[in-house]
Amino acid sequence: MIVKSNSESLIWKIVTYTMLVSFTILTITPLVWLFYSSLKSNAEIVQNAWALPQSFNFSNFTRAWKLGNMGTLILNSIFYSLVSTIITVYLASSAGYAFATFSFKINKFLYSFFLMGLLITVHAVLVPLFLMENAVGLDNTRLGIILPYVAFGLPFLIYLATSYIKGIPLALVEAATIDGAGHIKIFHSIILPMSKPIVTTMAIFSFLGNWNEFVFVFVLTNKESLRSLPVGVNAFAGGLARNFGLLFAALVIAIIPMLVFYAIFYRMIIESFASGALKE
Repeated sequence: MIVKSNSESLIWKIVTYTMLVSFTILTITPLVWLFYSSLKSNAEIVQNAWALPQSFNFSNFTRAWKLGNMGTLILNSIFYSLVSTIITVYLASSAGYAFATFSFKINKFLYSFFLMGLLITVHAVLVPLFLMENAVGLDNTRLGIILPYVAFGLPFLIYLATSYIKGIPLALVEAATIDGAGHIKIFHSIILPMSKPIVTTMAIFSFLGNWNEFVFVFVLTNKESLRSLPVGVNAFAGGLARNFGLLFAALVIAIIPMLVFYAIFYRMIIESFASGALKE
């Protein structure tokens, strides 16, 4: 029986490591191909897409940076992602505190109403949203981008915040109330510090989602100065479609910020997702 158990354990280890190695190869190979292809001329790519570059053509990056106005696109993406994330996480945490601790009868209805937002897709409201923003003058504005980001980010983050805050002992809130603390002070002094794991998780989730968002900026803006990085990179697949070297260089430039983000915050990302498990 022991031999059989050990053999089964060995088989499972082999299968597990094989799957992990295969997944790693499938993930890294396209990135490696993209990086060395960005150093090739358009003629080299058309001739043999898989061959290594005959010479390192770094001019692709300088031309892509200038033609695509990458500096402005990156700053816009940082602005949209950062501002939207701060607003969304704060509102979701506040709502989560209210839904988890208040006992009003309308609480369950409001909570269910917010969760219904998870069923609404971006494409289902894109045309009405465009017409509405057009009517009130929010089209081609930064506020017109941030508001949809916040609105579509709230339902899931409220669910996360509410589920986590429900696990915080209510005795702490009751003790603070007896001492004369109001809900605003309790939220900022007790709830937020104790909710750091889930707040970090929500911030990372929201920031990455906003950074990679494409449809809202593409539809709600037509000014180059307001475009985000994903929309700007998409332009290389239009007017500059035949120059694959520039397209690949632009994709590499778009990927680098996320790689830097993961390199700096990877420990925090792992810890937040590990310790931010939902509490019921």
